[in-house]
Amino acid sequence: MKKILLFVYVLLFHFTIILSQNNVKVKSTKSNNVSIIKKEFVIPKLNNISHKIWVYLPPNYAETSKKFPVIYMHDGQNLFDNKTSYIGEWQVDEILNKLFKKTGKDFIVVGVENAGIERINEYTPWKNSKYGGGKGAIYANFLVHTLKPYIDANYRTKKQAKHTAIIGSSLGGLISYYVGLKYPKVFGKIGAFSTSFWFSNKVIDFTKKHGNTSKVKLYLYVGGKEGDSQESDTRNMKNLLEATGFASKNIKTSVNSQGKHNETAWKNEFLKVVTWLYNIK
Repeated sequence: MKKILLFVYVLLFHFTIILSQNNVKVKSTKSNNVSIIKKEFVIPKLNNISHKIWVYLPPNYAETSKKFPVIYMHDGQNLFDNKTSYIGEWQVDEILNKLFKKTGKDFIVVGVENAGIERINEYTPWKNSKYGGGKGAIYANFLVHTLKPYIDANYRTKKQAKHTAIIGSSLGGLISYYVGLKYPKVFGKIGAFSTSFWFSNKVIDFTKKHGNTSKVKLYLYVGGKEGDSQESDTRNMKNLLEATGFASKNIKTSVNSQGKHNETAWKNEFLKVVTWLYNIK
């Protein structure tokens, strides 16, 4: 099951490239308050692929001088625009625009595009004997020491960890989990969807070493139709965290019995994770 999920993700990526190369017209769905930063980022020692950075600004950004909490997310192609997504977008912009209209809660979202065929390398902190990978620490270093300082310098952000979240799905969930626990003074909130804990057993020792934290909030989501091992891996990791010393009140596990390993499921869970991580009533 795990091998199939990984294969499908790679296949969908290449299908998106083919559509683009053949000029297949897909309507853009991103909101007016979403843009791509002109500066592109190449991550030294990771690959030579330039990463585009998407930025969602809250509807009131230009009308106020206030600062905003920031949510960092992976797979930026899939977050805001159906034109660039693999197989449907998360609708992060539409969801947060509606949340602002309803509650007044406002966020900046930074979406880092993955590097396509290099995605496995980027989002995995450890190697897998079948699938390779293992350059996630370099990607994490980029987020902490290059991208976040750039965002903080160019946008009105609340810089403290308690205002800063990192969210991703599948391998993106794994790297979110890794970055959040390794750098708790930078990221105080983690959203890990359908996390690929299976990729390496080294996640266990990593959790034992970094899981004893009282300030980080962690939201774990898994779909019931992703396979029994995916759900059990998630529950086992939650139990390990608590045994290690992670505050139980700061972990929430969500299981959607009908959820599959896809953008639709993660889109449907996005508002829930933001609401819980930021205590929105």
